Amino acid sequence: MRLNQVTLPCTDYDASVSWWQRFGLKLIVDSPPRYARFECPAEAGEEPATLSIHQVDAPQAADWPAVYFEVKDVFIEVGGRCMAGIHPLGEPERRDWRWTEAWFRDPAGNRVCLYSAGKNRRFPPWRVDGETAS
Repeated sequence: MRLNQVTLPCTDYDASVSWWQRFGLKLIVDSPPRYARFECPAEAGEEPATLSIHQVDAPQAADWPAVYFEVKDVFIEVGGRCMAGIHPLGEPERRDWRWTEAWFRDPAGNRVCLYSAGKNRRFPPWRVDGETAS
């Protein structure tokens, strides 16, 4: 099983479409003012995951859900987003769980994380079954 699709609420369709495009996603379905779908960048030979936005009447008042995008180098990726006018909520941080994270909010207030974890994403030292990366 592979997660392929996440749909997030949006309150300003045009602002959200623009933000996600500047964030680095490719618009593949444009059905204003209610729905848009984007492809995420993928490595050569991989099928890209998709992310959608769907218009809602009111902003969400919670910190969840949070959407995570794994990248090789958070600092380089944050720099690229900043050049596109999208700035993180703070500087990228190395976390106790061995990930480097940078957090953003899209125009609807959804929490978005760029992170780099390497093998620690699936094989942290505290993994329940003790399995390690080969």
